[in-house]
Amino acid sequence: MEPYQIVYDTLNRLGIAYETVEHPPVMTVAEADRHITDRDGVRTKTLLLQSRKGAAHYLVIMDGARRLHIKKLEQLLGAKGLHFCSPETLLAKLGLTPGSVSLFGLINNTERDVKVCLDDGMLHENRISFHPNDNTKTVFIAMADMYAFLAALGYPYTVLSLSDTDCLAPQQP
Repeated sequence: MEPYQIVYDTLNRLGIAYETVEHPPVMTVAEADRHITDRDGVRTKTLLLQSRKGAAHYLVIMDGARRLHIKKLEQLLGAKGLHFCSPETLLAKLGLTPGSVSLFGLINNTERDVKVCLDDGMLHENRISFHPNDNTKTVFIAMADMYAFLAALGYPYTVLSLSDTDCLAPQQP
């Protein structure tokens, strides 16, 4: 079964309404934005980070228009040596490849050992977007449904003030 179909089946089973936009493969939020300009909702950047020696893994979900300052995130989490996961770790932890990382990868985290971190600067939005584990599609769901998805999968989450100017800076065009 295709990864996106597993996501759709899970959303349907949970009673979560979604809207899908299909587009060419994209690797960045900026590329995806070109195909979803007529839709409301925050565009997310979802990053899988790990601490030194892979002791902890963090799925960081933030506004895609912002840039993460890893040192500040280390301070907020009390984690040392945070860095982006390798493609191999990404595949092992979330069953995903670079360019398709999203909240929905948690479906594949059988160990349930990934910690979820949400940027509070995006949580005021009504809708939020993610790839459905496939970078040729973007799915929009209600913000409340993101929380329902996390609860249904049994994932607690931490809300962080990543939109603090000390932590984030606008992306350069």
